Amino acid sequence: MSLIEGILQTSSTMTLLGAVLFLLVLYLRSSGSSAEEQGKEPPGPRPLPLLGNMLQLDLNRPYRTLCELANKYGSIFTVHFGPKKVVVLAGYKTVKQALVNQAEDFGDRDITPVFYDINQGHGILFANGDSWKEMRRFALTNLRDFGMGNKGSEDKILEEIPYLIEVFEKHDGMADRANETIHLTGSASIQMYNMFPWLGPWIKNLTRLKKNVADMKMEVTELVRGLKETLNPQMCRGFVDSFLVRKQTLEESGNMDSLYHDNNLVFSVANLFGAGTDTTGTTLRWGLLLMAKYRHIQDRVQEEISRVIGSRQPLVEDRKNLPYTVAVIHETQRLANIAPMAIPHTTSRDVTFQGYFIKKGTSVIPLLTSVLQDDSEWESPHTFNPSHFLDEQGRFIKRDAFMAFSAGRRVCLGESLARMELFLFFTSLLQRFSFSPPPGVTEDDLDLTPSVGFTLNPSPHQLCAVSRV
Repeated sequence: MSLIEGILQTSSTMTLLGAVLFLLVLYLRSSGSSAEEQGKEPPGPRPLPLLGNMLQLDLNRPYRTLCELANKYGSIFTVHFGPKKVVVLAGYKTVKQALVNQAEDFGDRDITPVFYDINQGHGILFANGDSWKEMRRFALTNLRDFGMGNKGSEDKILEEIPYLIEVFEKHDGMADRANETIHLTGSASIQMYNMFPWLGPWIKNLTRLKKNVADMKMEVTELVRGLKETLNPQMCRGFVDSFLVRKQTLEESGNMDSLYHDNNLVFSVANLFGAGTDTTGTTLRWGLLLMAKYRHIQDRVQEEISRVIGSRQPLVEDRKNLPYTVAVIHETQRLANIAPMAIPHTTSRDVTFQGYFIKKGTSVIPLLTSVLQDDSEWESPHTFNPSHFLDEQGRFIKRDAFMAFSAGRRVCLGESLARMELFLFFTSLLQRFSFSPPPGVTEDDLDLTPSVGFTLNPSPHQLCAVSRV
């Protein structure tokens, strides 16, 4: 290489380096001046350009890192997931103030790239604006009309209980399950995709996830097609029928731009089915694992069930006479903490919150872990203690910091149904079976570390279900 070529090459390298440094300084100065002009932003660890705070985050279990940062920076702080700025809310009082007292400000959904890929802005869980409002209102109204939370849904659940018991009996007392889609959406590689969507073609988990979603969409579409062929507008059999009748009525009136279209129907059904089955199933798995680990608590639950109910089928009305059992179910939900970061929200307008400025469109994580394990609200937040929900006389008490279903505008719309399902399934299983570790495994060996996923499932394990009848 000639001297001139060397000088030119060095000059080009220095020019490129200088440009990068200039952009870095410009980025830091512009972000700082923006904060000064608009108001004080929540504190947080200083981000690296492009990477943000990624090197400080445990991408498999980010909620743990966020809890640690809350201890350092307080109940409201900023963290950068790659280049994306996120405000985290920690602790019962702060989360309640945002989601309940300022529900309009914090009520929109932050739709990350993976959930936009899956839902395309349709349905209920990952939608905003008029479409979300209408789909949620319609779903809530129809679920109530079809018996959610009352005698109608109780009868349906009671029909399913013998089939669940049969599954346990056929498997000779062993139970072991996993949900691939939920696992994939919470994996580190999908978190990376949410930060850097251009990585998509190289992420295998994304390909698997999209295939699962495509299969799900095809199955729901086939279900809808079958119901459409036998539709009787005078006799709606369920949510899909009601949606199809509303869609038909609007089309006949000439409203062809209605929100009642096939995509909203398919994704609303998928959202309701996915959210309803995964959360309830996951909580039951935690409940049985905890019963096997803490046999003295299981014994006390079974004594109460035997004394109050005997051998007949448990009913919803029995809840008022089974305070310890109900407390155990609530404590399972609290400690299991299956949705540690909820589903992220976003601000609908510029917000001043606890003296900090948060810009419109900022992603917000209500850190439900920090609510369910808030040491100012719970006597022993990190241990399984049903007494959290009992008074001195052993009566069940409600706790305001019990936000297992989130709160505010985005609170779980199936909460009353989920509570009913958990009670009836849990009491029916504990009435019929005693749960214990398999031979060669002790209670101490049962691991309560959750597996990686969008919701927190128990790590893979086996239990023995021994018949009590």
